[in-house]
Amino acid sequence: MTLEVDVAQHYTTGGLMSRIDAALKDAGADPAHPSFDDLKPVDEFHTAGIESTMALLDQLQIDPGMVVYDLGCGIGGTARHIVHRYGAQVEGVDLTEEYVETGRALNQRLGLSDAITLHQGSVLSLPWQAGSADLVTMFHVGMNVADKAALFAQVAQVLKPGGHFALFDVMRGENGDDLVFPLPWSGTPETSHVDAPDAYIGAAHDAGLENVARRDRTEFAQHYFDRVFQAMAANGAAPVGIHLLMSGDPGQKLRNYVANLTSGRVTPTELIFRKPES
Repeated sequence: MTLEVDVAQHYTTGGLMSRIDAALKDAGADPAHPSFDDLKPVDEFHTAGIESTMALLDQLQIDPGMVVYDLGCGIGGTARHIVHRYGAQVEGVDLTEEYVETGRALNQRLGLSDAITLHQGSVLSLPWQAGSADLVTMFHVGMNVADKAALFAQVAQVLKPGGHFALFDVMRGENGDDLVFPLPWSGTPETSHVDAPDAYIGAAHDAGLENVARRDRTEFAQHYFDRVFQAMAANGAAPVGIHLLMSGDPGQKLRNYVANLTSGRVTPTELIFRKPES
C-alpha cells in the first residue's frame, strides 16, 4: 500500500485541469469544447503517445460493443481513442485521483461519459467481474508495479476466454547498470520496478495466459525522441504536451529516460497475451 500511495503522489501535480485549459487556450483551442486532436499531445502519457497506442491496438481485432478495460488509464486518452476509433465500451482504472477526475471532466466535455467509466483504484484490485472483458490494455504502468504476478492474476481473472491483454511498457534492457533518475514514472528507485520482458511473460504464463506477440520498440522510441527534441530546438515546447502531467523538471525526466534508452538500460516493449478458450 505504501508503494501505491507514493506512486500516486508522484503523479499528482495539483491544478492539472486548469493547466490543461490554459494550454489549450494558448494553442488556439476552445477548452470548453476541445476536439480529440486538441487533446492528443497531453492525454496519452506514454512513449510516442498516440503513435504507440495505434501501433499496439492495430494488431488486434476491436469491434463495436466489445468491453475494454484500460489499466493505469491516466486522464483517459487511450480510452477516448478506443471509443472514438472502434466504438467499444471502455472502463479505466488509475491510482491517481487527480488524473481520474481530470479524465472524467474531459470525457464530459467530449460527450463520452456514457461510453467511458473511469475508476480511482489499483491495478492489483480490479473493480470488475470475472470474465467480463474482451480486451485489457496497459500503457506504461508496469514500471510502477512490483508484484507482476498479482497484476497478471487480476488480468486473467477479468478476461473472457479468448480475450487479449495488450501492453506497452518500458522494460529492462541488457545493460544491467542502475537507472538514471528522475524519470517520468518515478523520481527515485523506490517507486520504479522496471522488469525484463521475460518477467512479464513468466508472470503471464503462471496466470494461465499465453504470449502471442512480442515487439522491441527501442528503435521506434529513439526515432520518436529524436523528432521531438529537434522540433523543440527549432520551435520551442508546444503549449499542450505531457509536460503538463509531470511535476518537477519534465525536461530532465525525459532526458534521463532517453539516456537510459540509449545506453540499453531500458527497452520499450510491446507484449500481447491471450486467455485460452479452455
